[in-house]
Order: sequence, then structure tokens, then C-alpha cells
Amino acid sequence: MPILPQHDVKDLNLAKKGKLKIEWADREMKVVALIREHFKKTKALSGIRIAACLHVTSETANLMRALTAGGAKLVLCASNPLSTQDDVAASLVKDYKIPVFAIKGENRKTYYRHLQTALTLRPQITMDDGADLVSLLHSKRKDLAKNILGSTEETTTGVIRLKALEKQRKLLFPIIAVNEAKTKHFFDNRYGTGQSTVDGIMRATNTLFAGKNVIVLGYGWCGKGVALRASGLGANVFVCEVDPIKALEARMDGYEVTTIDKAAKFGDIFITVTGNLHAIRIEHFRVMKDGVIVCNSGHFNVELDLDGLKKITKRIRRIRDFVEEYLIKTQNSKLKTQNYKRIYVLGEGRLINLAAAEGHPADVMDMSFANQALSCEFLARESKNLEKKVYSVPDDIDKEIARLKLKSMGIKIDKLTPEQKKYLASWEAGT
Repeated sequence: MPILPQHDVKDLNLAKKGKLKIEWADREMKVVALIREHFKKTKALSGIRIAACLHVTSETANLMRALTAGGAKLVLCASNPLSTQDDVAASLVKDYKIPVFAIKGENRKTYYRHLQTALTLRPQITMDDGADLVSLLHSKRKDLAKNILGSTEETTTGVIRLKALEKQRKLLFPIIAVNEAKTKHFFDNRYGTGQSTVDGIMRATNTLFAGKNVIVLGYGWCGKGVALRASGLGANVFVCEVDPIKALEARMDGYEVTTIDKAAKFGDIFITVTGNLHAIRIEHFRVMKDGVIVCNSGHFNVELDLDGLKKITKRIRRIRDFVEEYLIKTQNSKLKTQNYKRIYVLGEGRLINLAAAEGHPADVMDMSFANQALSCEFLARESKNLEKKVYSVPDDIDKEIARLKLKSMGIKIDKLTPEQKKYLASWEAGT
């Protein structure tokens, strides 16, 4: 067993507060709790080394507890420099004896050092939220790939990266795309991202959504959730899309659909959830109104061209926690006068729902992390039968999680009668 450094967290004295947060989240994570009890009995992960690169939150802590109950040897590092809850990280180290390498606000150098440290465990399974750990295993640490049974990936962005590797036939081990489970993206991406994104914006700015022109860039499941919540608060929601089917869906859902070139001129709040590079660019920043709010809820901050914004900025100052004011020169061509406008960028362009708030509510992360836990069990059991491909979560796991979630909510559903089963399996019956 490789010897790991014990931890690198902000302050172990924060552990008491963190433990209470973990307990509070646990009360809403009934499916993960059931899996934890299952793992205690079966020890399905006994001796398996797992390196997890995830947002270090109270919900993640309960996933770590479940994996530990299954006998796994764990290390946890952050998947984003601004998403760590320092008190939770401290509690995981002090109360649960799990090595954690994560500090909120860590710089890029520290972030990648923590990823490299996690890999000193010589993991057999990795868990990713954005594919940074897997990317290291395919670039600088290929020597460790032979140990890997497989990996799980939590995000749309990460799955895109991993499918690109598969397409190029460069994938070194099987991947379970947790993000593609129905009990993940139908709920986590839509309801979790929708609520937590709006929560992050409101905590950072205390702005009123009612009456504002909110521009949502991207209408995948995350964009649907953000648009739904912003609309519910009384905002005028406009959607920008590159996919004609998604754009049509947004219009049928009651939102105005436009281009970012047009929306840049009248928007009040801009939210990117595209999973792509430079959804908002320098030419858009130039025409924005004074005082607009710009943020990102996609995985990486590259969705905003912040380098381009800096080139046209006279001064940047931190005006509130997680709010940076960019002062930009403007020119009145008719009067030939020069003045300034302000653009407010939230959370350094990183995930606003985790940078300024607490991320998704625990009861929606319950399903996402149930998928993570059971996918790890599946990899430990079935890795020898898997090819070097990106796989969806097996349908029986997805449905079992839904069944357990309904049970935890006290909800019963109907069952097909024998007659109905026979009808659905036949082709003879007609009009």
C-alpha cells in the first residue's frame, strides 16, 4: 500500500463545524445511506484503492463514508479550486480518517499538485468531476494506467472529454458516464443546477431577478433548470443555443430564443452553461450595458473569455465576496467623449453555484452519488468484462436508484398486471 501524506486542508480546527454539515446533508441522502449499509455488509470494495477528484462538499463527504464502509482505501482532492468547503475537508480528515487534499481558493499550481498527490495512492478506480484526474492518467501519469480497473465521470464536460479520447482510440481503461444516468441528469443537472445557480448569484450579489433580462447560454439539462428557476423568480428569460433542436425546445417551453450577439446588448444577467469555450467573448463584453452581471455555471471558467475582457479593462477591483468589477472604457462617437462602464464577473468565472453557494441540495445529490457508489461496485465486479470505452450506467442500477429514492419519499407506484406484460410483449393485438 503506497504511503500518502496525511492531508492538505486549510485548518483542522474547522472540523467540528464540518461534521455538523455532513450530518445535516446525511439526513437528506437516504439512498446513499441505504447503500452505505449495504456496503457494510457486503464489503464490495474491500481493498480497492479509489482516488476521487470531486467537489469537496458535505454531500461528497457522505459518498466517501459509503465507499469507506465498503472497504475502499480512499483519497479525495478537489475538482475545482473554489468549490471546497474547508470545514468539511477538515472533518473528513479528523473525524473520518480520509486523506483530503483541497483548500478553497487554492491556486492552479496547488490544484494540480493535489491531483498528483491523489495519484500517489496508485488507484484502481478513479472518480472524476470534469476528467482532470483521468486526463493526467492519459498524459503525465500513463505509468499508472495499467492499475486502473475503470473510472466514473460526474459531469457533461468530463464525458465530452472522455468520449473524445474514445473516438481517437486513446482511452486506456473503461469509463462509467455517471452523468448520463437518468437519475443523474434529469434531476441533478436540471433541479440541482437550476436552484443552486440562482442561489449562488443571489448570495454573491443580492440582486433582484424579477423584471431582469436573464440570458441563459446553453439549453441542455442544466440550462433548462437555470431558465426554469430564473423565470419562476419573475425574470424575462432569453436562451442562446447552437443546436436547432434545443433552441426549438426552449421556444416551445416559453422562452425567447436569440443570439448572444443580440442578447449582449440588452441582457442584465448572463449565465453560461454550455460546456464549451468562450460562449461570451470580447465582442460581447464591448457592447454590454453598464452594470451587467456575468457568471458561469458550466464546469470550467473557459466559457467566459476573461483574458479578452482583461485586455479592454482599465481596472479590476473586488467589490464584494465573489464579485469582481471590471471597469471598461466606452466611446461616444457622436459626442466624441470617453467614459466608463462596469461589468461584474462572479466567482472568477468558475462554477457560481459552488464558488458563492453550497452547490446542489443534498437530496438531489443523493441520486447522483448513489450512481457513483454503485458504479464503483460495478467496476470492481465487472471491469474484466469491459472494453476501453465510455459506458452509460447500467439500466438496472439507474432504475434501482429511482426505486430507492421513491421508497425514501414514501411513494408507491403501480405494477404491470400479467395481462399488461403479455400485451406489451406481443405484436398480434391491434385495433
